[in-house]
Amino acid sequence: MGCILKDGDGIHSRLKVGAVLLAAGSASRMGNRPKSLLELGGIPLIRRQLIALTEAGVDEVFVVLGHYADRIEEVVKEFPVTVVRNPNPDDGQISSLRFGLQALSVKLDAVIVALADQPFINSQDINDLIGAYQKRPEGTQVVQPTVEGQPGNPVMFSTNVRDQILAGDVNMGCRQWQSAHPDQVQAWVNTNSRYCTDVDTLEDISALASSTGHQLKWPADLAGC
Repeated sequence: MGCILKDGDGIHSRLKVGAVLLAAGSASRMGNRPKSLLELGGIPLIRRQLIALTEAGVDEVFVVLGHYADRIEEVVKEFPVTVVRNPNPDDGQISSLRFGLQALSVKLDAVIVALADQPFINSQDINDLIGAYQKRPEGTQVVQPTVEGQPGNPVMFSTNVRDQILAGDVNMGCRQWQSAHPDQVQAWVNTNSRYCTDVDTLEDISALASSTGHQLKWPADLAGC
């Protein structure tokens, strides 16, 4: 199923979109607990991301796991996604990204790279990102949400960029590609703070509760870790 979008300019052409959802890190700053399993309203953050991507009509989703893979896979196994395991997750996020990009189908028009620690991303946010990609300026291949000058996520780019990243050395990821090709990157300026909201530390959990009233909680088996 491809994505067809409609706005004031009419109906855009169908896009076949794949997504890579990154959830392989050790979360050392979170007390070595998988932050993707933090729950908002009783729903793990990684499931919230998968709901957003699937409801937005993304054609294929690959979840990249590493640390805590067995525990996280139990949470995502009900979704129509493919799990990819990074055997060396300590090599960093770029290595996980590359594993995910390699797994994607070659028959795609564009790729979304999403993070599993963003609590508020929903299907409308994904659709808005796809719409921005459809309407990006000619000659650009990457669309990155930008809120008050801060780059956000998810990021969307062409399969040509995917291929160039994979053709580069092991240290080539999306950020490195953007730095090398700034003229082909659209900083999609908007006011949606959900694109720039994530949790990396225990302090982030407290700050989120203070600023939004939303409390993230650990599942019972991780609460006492």
